[in-house]
Amino acid sequence: MLITDTFQAAQRSLLRNKSRSLLTMLGVIIGVGSVVLMTSVGASMEKLILGQISSIGAQSMVIFPGTSEGAEGSIMAGFDSLTLEDVNALEKLTTVNSIAPGIMMPVNAATYGREKTEPRVIGTVPNYFLNREVTIERGRLLEDSDIRAARNVAVIGSEIVDDLFGRQNPIGKRIKLGARSYEVIGTLESIGTQFFQNADEFVFIPMTTARAQNAQKYVNIISLQSVGDFDLAQSDVESLLRRRHGIVNPDGDTDKDDFMVRTSAQANDILGAVSLGLTLFITTVAGISLIVGGIGIMNIMLVAVTERTREIGLRKAIGAKRRDILLQFLVEAVVITMVAGIIGIVCGIGLAALTAAIADKFLPTYDFAISYPSIGVAFGMAFSVGLGFGIYPARKAAMLSPMNALRYE
Repeated sequence: MLITDTFQAAQRSLLRNKSRSLLTMLGVIIGVGSVVLMTSVGASMEKLILGQISSIGAQSMVIFPGTSEGAEGSIMAGFDSLTLEDVNALEKLTTVNSIAPGIMMPVNAATYGREKTEPRVIGTVPNYFLNREVTIERGRLLEDSDIRAARNVAVIGSEIVDDLFGRQNPIGKRIKLGARSYEVIGTLESIGTQFFQNADEFVFIPMTTARAQNAQKYVNIISLQSVGDFDLAQSDVESLLRRRHGIVNPDGDTDKDDFMVRTSAQANDILGAVSLGLTLFITTVAGISLIVGGIGIMNIMLVAVTERTREIGLRKAIGAKRRDILLQFLVEAVVITMVAGIIGIVCGIGLAALTAAIADKFLPTYDFAISYPSIGVAFGMAFSVGLGFGIYPARKAAMLSPMNALRYE
């Protein structure tokens, strides 16, 4: 029997019982669709997290006050575990450089004329822009002369530009941050999300200006870069801060610290853990769905064998061999799962695109992504389920006696 004839017979069998075939395929559709959907979400989240990592830089680290719980949230929470004296001590280390402290200002509104927006205002130094790989769009960044003179100048993010100025050129214009007026000296290109905060909402003013208004000795963030071996630099930073803060922590337990060091290596570790957890979850969901689908396929194929017993007997009587019968029913089982696999892939991609459209409203840097290797794996899983669960019904059909099959009513 030609293989083309086998496929045609399988197609006719499926079309004769459309509703039953569709219900049988449902388990496989859910399993394959789950794999495609979850791997797409995983790929999108991986791109998002990698964006966070790339914004830090391979040799950069960032220190926040407070404990690891809600580490980045502590930038706005008023913790005072990091001081300017800590910054001065860090500057004496030979394993780090480009140290840039930052003070968050309690400013609720930025205004220009009748326009108003809610910014995040940080007082910092020029090295901050170097450490965070910020790109100027118009004007200039903060300079050492601005710091020394404690000038009322500001560098603003792209969203602040859009909210206050629209299409106007903001350079040289003055905005109000709280009760004070600042001259806009520069605007930044869109940065997106850094540390899961929208960096385009930031306004940067000189560190000395912020200190003069806030009169505080503590800082909310310190960014710096390592010189040479990164692990050694991180160890030096942690040891120095523990010694200065009187923290006894010989085991390096970060839960005992009153500060949090963020590095690209840690972010990679987090990404690896998230990816592993997501993979295990996908495997479990898909495995259960595919097993259920496989049982359904076995069931419908056994029913098909019973319904077509006389047909099998007639075919054997006119010369069909066991392998022809075996192949026919095995192909039918595989075709069911392959069709289900294609439907599952299409549904999974559609749901992934819908998820990305919804997530984009809350995470501007969330992009729709498809993991093409996972699609291949899902298709292979569907084929394997059809082959594995179709063998028993196909073998049962092939082993039928022609005489008994012809007498079957």
